[in-house]
Amino acid sequence: MLVLDKHARPLQPCTPARARKLLTAGRAVVHRHTPFVIRLKDRTAQESEILGVEVGVDPGSKATGVAVFTTRAGARTGLLCIEVRHRGGLIRDKLTARAARRRGRRSRNLRHRQPRFSNRARPKGWLAPSLRHRVETTMSWVERLRRWAPITRLHVERVAFDTQLLQNPAIAGVQYQAGELAGYEVREYLLEKWKRRCAYCGATGIPLNIDHIRPKARGGSDRMVNLTLACVPCNQAKGSTLVEVFLTGRPVVLARILRQAKTPLRDAAAASSTRWALWRALTCTGLPVQVATGGRTKWNRHRTGAPKTHTLDALHVGALDAVTRWPNTTLVATSTGRGSYARTRSNRYGFPRLHLPRTKQVHGFATGDLVHAVVPTGAKRGTHTGRVAVRTTGSFNIRTTTGLIQGIHHRHIRLLQRADGWAYTRQPEGPSTHA
Repeated sequence: MLVLDKHARPLQPCTPARARKLLTAGRAVVHRHTPFVIRLKDRTAQESEILGVEVGVDPGSKATGVAVFTTRAGARTGLLCIEVRHRGGLIRDKLTARAARRRGRRSRNLRHRQPRFSNRARPKGWLAPSLRHRVETTMSWVERLRRWAPITRLHVERVAFDTQLLQNPAIAGVQYQAGELAGYEVREYLLEKWKRRCAYCGATGIPLNIDHIRPKARGGSDRMVNLTLACVPCNQAKGSTLVEVFLTGRPVVLARILRQAKTPLRDAAAASSTRWALWRALTCTGLPVQVATGGRTKWNRHRTGAPKTHTLDALHVGALDAVTRWPNTTLVATSTGRGSYARTRSNRYGFPRLHLPRTKQVHGFATGDLVHAVVPTGAKRGTHTGRVAVRTTGSFNIRTTTGLIQGIHHRHIRLLQRADGWAYTRQPEGPSTHA
């Protein structure tokens, strides 16, 4: 559990059992419900021993994993795992719809803004709004955790694959390239490039071997442009045969393999742009930032026996010796936004069709608040916890982990936390084989 002193400064996190004792004894109060943070009433940071924690970040396109952990003698112990789910797709769709409505108004010669074509140069480092959203939401959670935990170091995946290392083995030392990690970098790169299927027969869901397009016995090299993936039967059938001879009678497959071998990994630029932008933003925090590759993360997970999840990837980012424990559950934070400045809703043509109320709160509640409802009788009897959507009638809707509960009267509802632009749920983490 995250702990603050009486001046709301971060202290060393404690166990859930310790937090319950402090709350029961009256020495602490609940500072925040989700993520759960307590604040001590009789302790300051100067009176406490603070060893510090570290944070790992695994950037993703739809979700980013964030893990808070302690490191002792090279072994990490996970304290908190958060899966940050972005809404970049929704932002892209809204921008596309807005552009389509503008074009429609212009073509129908209605009221519209004139198109702007001049002076539209994009600044250096510009990212599309859907991509910039991933960086900003991740940084938002890093800054939040800095307010609640004594973070001393950050770890982040800056690139998915160390392509310079793959092309030049001597760039980072012979021991790094000759070790077991080098195989994970190469294999992960090829799996992404060849879509996890055999290049010769197209088989998927089976073990795949790394195959030399031009066999080494015929002068082939170990460069990425000469490597592909092949199933065991195709790999054995090809052997040291030239690919032109092996694919005699299949010119379409031969042309595709030769063309795809010279083509770089698709979408690498877009993925790398957000990772590098996030790394630059993290360095501006003033904390030490350790970078790693996706191949190293996969290698770490293989050594510790951890399953593949966003949060466990964040826990395994960078150099480590072992992982002693990770949390049983993961906090899933889905970006919902804080509403909009629009006072109307538009129809299919982009014109206003209704007006929204100016009053946001109804009976002390606002849409997006985290609430807890206890309904004693009726068809909706039970306990419901989730995000509320207010109605002027006084009967609210609550979005829980199991679905939408409609028509809950406000007198049964208790506020847990004000809306902060996020929807929170919990899901079980991968089973731990440690601790």
